[in-house]
Amino acid sequence: MLTLSGVSAGYGSVPAVRDVSLTVGDGEAVGLLGANGAGKSTTLRAISGLVRPTSGTITFSGTDIAALPPYRIAALGIAHVPEGRQVFPELTVKENLEIGAYIPSAKAERARSLDLVFTIFPVLAERRRQLAGTMSGGEQQMLALGRGLMLKPRLLMLDEPSLGLAPVVTDATFQKIEEIRALGTAILLVEQNVSRALTLVQRAYVLESGKVIMHGSSADLANNKEVQAAYLGL
Repeated sequence: MLTLSGVSAGYGSVPAVRDVSLTVGDGEAVGLLGANGAGKSTTLRAISGLVRPTSGTITFSGTDIAALPPYRIAALGIAHVPEGRQVFPELTVKENLEIGAYIPSAKAERARSLDLVFTIFPVLAERRRQLAGTMSGGEQQMLALGRGLMLKPRLLMLDEPSLGLAPVVTDATFQKIEEIRALGTAILLVEQNVSRALTLVQRAYVLESGKVIMHGSSADLANNKEVQAAYLGL
């Protein structure tokens, strides 16, 4: 479904990712792992059109998306849940969710999508009239995930969903991500909590200094001595 081939991108003259190649299949959960500054977030931004690749190709369901504006990429079925949640604090939960359904095809299904989001995240249904800025970090993360689902995406890209969350809240968040994947939505997960990410994804790529240094199944990476030493504390 999604294919990156030899993608390089950065900010001005500073490269952030170099020659990155990866794939995500229909309904698959794939991890993008690595330390801070490895290029994980930039890779997601290149896919969603927020950063323009300087070389390489990005295709989604056979369409070259590397030069498309972000709204066109979203309309093809790619939702990007950014690091730090970035909800609108002065809007209610329901208003935040409705903003997620901004493209015409999603807007037409907005009521049905709201029902789905409220089914997956009952706390959002209970607090639909609450201002997002008054919610806890974990609740805001649920809201950010729900807003991404309102686009009715085929691919949901998640940037550090566990950032700043307590372990018990992280577990609850990952359980919800697994529920979303079980519905058939493909997941591309950027996550520094490597051990937790490897319990969710089927495959993963490890980035270091902007390059993919290894990839494989979650089981293979969990048993890899380099991964264990660098990321799992073993």
